[in-house]
Parts: sequence; C-alpha cells; structure tokens
Amino acid sequence: MRSPIFLSLLFMATFTFAQPPAKTPSRPAPVAGTARQTLERPKLVVGIVVDQMRYDYLYRYYDKYSTGGFRRLMSGFNARNNHYHYAATYTGPGHAAIYTGSAPAINGIVGNDFYDRTLGRMNYCAEDTTVSTLGNSGSAGKMSPRNLLVTTIGDQLKLGTDGRAKVIGIALKDRGAILPAGHAANGAYWFDSKDGNFISSTYYGRELPPWVQTFNARKLPDGYIARKWEPSLPMDQYTESTTDDQEYENPMEGEGKAVFPHGFAMRAGGLKYEGLRTSPYGDELTKEFALAALQGEKLGQRGVTDMLCVSFSSPDYVGHAFGTHAVETQDQYLRLDKQLADLMNQLDATVGKGEWVAFLSADHGAADVPGFSQTYGIPSGVKSYGEVGEAAKAALEKAYGPGKWVLTYINQQIYLNHELLAEKKISMEAVYDQLNTALLNQRGIVRLINLHNIAAQAMPQLQADLFRNVYFPNRSGDVYVMQQPGWFEGRTRGTTHGTTYAYDTHVPFLLYGWGVKPGETLRRTHISDIAPTITALLHLLEPSGSIGDPVAEAIK
Repeated sequence: MRSPIFLSLLFMATFTFAQPPAKTPSRPAPVAGTARQTLERPKLVVGIVVDQMRYDYLYRYYDKYSTGGFRRLMSGFNARNNHYHYAATYTGPGHAAIYTGSAPAINGIVGNDFYDRTLGRMNYCAEDTTVSTLGNSGSAGKMSPRNLLVTTIGDQLKLGTDGRAKVIGIALKDRGAILPAGHAANGAYWFDSKDGNFISSTYYGRELPPWVQTFNARKLPDGYIARKWEPSLPMDQYTESTTDDQEYENPMEGEGKAVFPHGFAMRAGGLKYEGLRTSPYGDELTKEFALAALQGEKLGQRGVTDMLCVSFSSPDYVGHAFGTHAVETQDQYLRLDKQLADLMNQLDATVGKGEWVAFLSADHGAADVPGFSQTYGIPSGVKSYGEVGEAAKAALEKAYGPGKWVLTYINQQIYLNHELLAEKKISMEAVYDQLNTALLNQRGIVRLINLHNIAAQAMPQLQADLFRNVYFPNRSGDVYVMQQPGWFEGRTRGTTHGTTYAYDTHVPFLLYGWGVKPGETLRRTHISDIAPTITALLHLLEPSGSIGDPVAEAIK
C-alpha cells in the first residue's frame, strides 16, 4: 500500500505537468517601418522679444491687427497675467531674464549699465574689452555675453544635443542679440548705425559668415533712409491714439515737430543710419536679416532642433520718442504685426507648418507720458536726472563732511563709497537714515529701500520680492529710490521705464506652434517661467540660474 505522502507528491506532479507552459515576457512587436522610437522635438525654436511692449498693446490695437501676426500667436497659449519678478525693468536685464529663467540677483545683469565694484568703474551689460569687432573697424563690436553669469535656453539646447544644435541671436541692439543667444551660441549679430551693417565680435569667430557678408552687401538700409515714414492707414483711422501733434512727443532728428511724415537725418558722429532705429523700417530690416539667417544657417533643416532669437528693438526707440498713445506707436505696432506674419509664413514654408514653436514676450513695458496722464487728471510728473544724485551727495557731505560719499546714481539706485564709510566708521544704517530724511522731502519720491536690509522695509510682500530679486552685491546700489506711480526721471517728452509698477512689469507671454496646447490663463505668471516652460517642452534641463516654473497648462 502506497503511503499518503507518495500519493500527495504524485497528485502535485500530475497537476503541475498538466498546466500549459508559462509564457516568457516579451517586448511589443515593433511597428512596421520603425526600428526604434526617438524623442520628438520641434525642428526650430523661435524666441521673439519686442522691446518696450506693454501687455495692453495686444488688445488696444487688436481689431486692426492682421490674422497672421500677433493674433496668430495669440491663438496658441496666452499667459495674460505675466509680470516681471524684479525691480529695474530695463532692456539688458529683461532679455537676460527671459532666456535664463533667472533674475538679476543671480545672473548679474542688473541694468543696461551698472557700477561694478570689482572693476571700480561703470560697466555695460554686454561689454567685453578682450574681443574685437567683426564687420567694421570701430568699437561697436567689442561685446560678448561674458557678464551674464548663468546659462540660457540656447546654452541648454547646445548642451543637450552635444553641440549639434545651432543658436543664433539677432537684434538692432547688441544686448538684444547677445544676452538671449547665450554663451555657446554660433553667432549673435547687431546693427551698426555708422556703416549700416550687421556686425558681431571675435567672441563668435574670426570673420562674419558668408551669408552675413552677402546680406550686408545688399545695402538695404540705403533704401530705407531714402524713404519717408508715412502712416500706413488714413489718419482718421488711428482711433486708439491721440492726435498727431502733441507737445509731449519728441521730434525726430532734423524735424521741428513730431508729426508725420518722418525723414531720416544723419546723427552726430556720422551715424548715417541711426534714424532707422526709430521707425518701422528697423523692424523690417531685423526681419529680413532673420530670414537670411534662417536660410544661411539652414536653421530647423538639419535633423536637429535649432534656435533663433530675434529681438525687435524699434518699438523701444519709437516709444521713447513719442510715448505710449502716439499715432507713431500704433503705426509701429501695426507694421510690426505684418513683419511677424511674414516671418511665420516663411517659417511655415522653410521649416514646415507645425514643425516649429515660437514664444513672444517683451523686455519691459512703459509708463504713460506724464503730459498725457495729466490730461486725464492722473497723478504723474518728471524729475531731472541730477535731482536725486546731487541731493544725496549734498546730504551726506552736510552730515559727514567733504568726501566722495556717492560713487554714482543710476537705475534709481545710490551706490555708496564702502571704503570711505569703513574708514570713517559710519554704518550703512546711519547713511540710510540720512538719505531717507533728505530725499523723502523731494517731490515724486514715495520711499527709500535699504537694499542691505529689505526685510525691514514696510511694504507689500510682492514689492519686497522685486527688490530681493534685483540685488546683486557687487553690481547693485545700496539704496533704491522709489518714485510715485506715473513719475520718472530725465525727460518731459516721450516715455521711459524701469519701475516696479504694472505698466512696466506686465508684458505678453505668448506660445505658439509645436507641442503647445491652445488656451490662456489669468493666474499670475512671471518672466522667470518662460525659460523653464521652453526647456520642459524640449525635454531639456532648465538653465543653471532658473528660478521659475513651467507653465504646465501650455504644454500638450
């Protein structure tokens, strides 16, 4: 008789061998014609910065825009409550922040010009005395991104493709081309008003590429200065603007009044083509050069994602001359709308419709001209450039005796002489108290901020953060002089910018094209969110100084 143990083992063996054999895990069968999957990316990224574009310009002129320019970009994703996240809203810092996702406190670009304590002198944001000009014999090309201390979107694209991507920066202004393109760019090109050429520096190579030389040989600026800037619409259709003859608008060179039509007189120093900057022809020239770069560098046509950074500088020159509600400003934007439409049509034709992605923003906004604001009873005014700086020097000399207590006053910041203060054993807090007493009596000044002790300032948290984000110890001032809304320094005609107020901080952020989910948001986004949004779209590491967050709802 067999034991129970034997019978149990026999039962288990019979059950086991009666089961079908287990299947070995396998990978899905490959789809016919695809040997392996690859990460999808757009063929080309196009960054567009409009110099001095307030958010409301998208809508004030909306009914007169074409469907192919601003309105086409707005049909993508529109971050409608997009703001700068730091004080000192100027061109250099704006371009740097857009493309780095950073802030002046990290990237070091605290102004167009600033006092550099390590150098003991004023420094320009794109200055580089170690390089030479390419394209002319002057010093206009002694520029590079070396003052920028962090990486850009373009740098991350170069790193993420092992250098295979091409990155090109273009603008009339050197800083508008250089800072967006970044450190590893293949080239950055800007306009020389003396010779009428696009130039560069030896930071990028030994000579201008052949396509740049060919473009310069076309002498397009000569054709533009031979024309007049005429209004593109009948004058009675500029219903979103004031009439054309306002005393707070600044005439162009050689003109007695700031009225259409405008011509182009030579500026001092032989700057034959300088006047083009203050006209829509500057934007047209920029667009034509961008299209030449698209063809000459084969951008988006080489099997790897490339990047083209284009800054349209002319709106800033026009705004500074005529203000925010001038017929000239409206005409400038209506003509820029057509240039954007042409650029995007050419991208469709060259790179392929749906194969490229573009974003548009601005480096800062602009205040309404006090003369205009006052016609509506809105508080506003103008201070002379020397009013604050001279009063600060006088106050400290009265308190502490003769000496160079103030090194400079720029970007609404007082730079104090730290060495002299240390020698005389005078504390920063004591100096701040002296300046506070003296300057708060001046018209148009609302408060002084001790940038060494922002936490002690009684102000809304949002404003306090703006000052934290602009303070870079060796490049920033010590005391920030905050003016009342609607006030600015140094000009009674035309506008300017640089404050913490919404008219300077609220700018567009539009995304359009490959990988973009159409829609809009009214939640507050920041300029620092642009770079991480683009790098997230491209599956790249964000720039090294990035402090923003991707706008997730804009990405498919």
